[in-house]
Amino acid sequence: MLVPGSAKPPRERGVAGDDNIVTAMLFKNLRSEIDATLARDPAARSRLEVVLCYPGFQALLYYRLAHWLWQYGWHLTGRFISHVGRVLTGIEIHPGARIGKRLFIDHGMGVVIGETAEIGDDCTLYHGVTLGGTRPTREQGGQKRHPTIGNNVIVGSGAQVLGPFRVGDGARIGAASVVLREVPDGATMVGNPARQAGRRSGTEAGPPGFEPYGVSGEIPDPIARALNGLLDEVAALRARLAELEATPDLAVPGESAPPGPEAVRRRVAGAQP
Repeated sequence: MLVPGSAKPPRERGVAGDDNIVTAMLFKNLRSEIDATLARDPAARSRLEVVLCYPGFQALLYYRLAHWLWQYGWHLTGRFISHVGRVLTGIEIHPGARIGKRLFIDHGMGVVIGETAEIGDDCTLYHGVTLGGTRPTREQGGQKRHPTIGNNVIVGSGAQVLGPFRVGDGARIGAASVVLREVPDGATMVGNPARQAGRRSGTEAGPPGFEPYGVSGEIPDPIARALNGLLDEVAALRARLAELEATPDLAVPGESAPPGPEAVRRRVAGAQP
């Protein structure tokens, strides 16, 4: 029994203190996510504009609530909250997904994040991104089916990251890429299926710079690079063939004129073991 004017019991003071700490951390995390949006989107002019007009931030609010309910066993309620968020924002985040701090979902329409997906800190997703699984079946329930995204990763618009593998820290996924295998730290992936087009050196100091949509003008096209290699090889073969045609030692007996291409080919083919 408490005497009027006496202090609260230590246990009650501890509970109240824990509640204050949780509330302070919640508002701090929300403020950091708002600031992350301001830092990465030049169109954002104020924190109030981010709160009221940015569906990516609003979708994270619905997700945080749905994820909290999911963790405490309120699965149906968590799914319903996430569904409401999907209807209002166009962004579908399963409440079972694990998302780190300062995630920035730009534009956001059509983004899908699966149940077992994991996202690290300071990541950026653009519209149309899917973090999904492959060949889903009923038997895969409870298993890891979706990708794990590291820290400081940018996934460009329309990119599909499909499967239970890891995308390394600082990686860049180009727009409309389809990633089906593990991505090393600092790698840049482009194409369908995605191929590595470059990699950030591990000796570079500090986190990687922000690159909108995960690509920059310095990234080579892997398909164009392969075609250029083939063209260089064809040019070298043509030069070698012209050199062989002009060599007197390859003259066919009984012919006064230099051998033609067919004669050279027959002579070269006959010389092969």
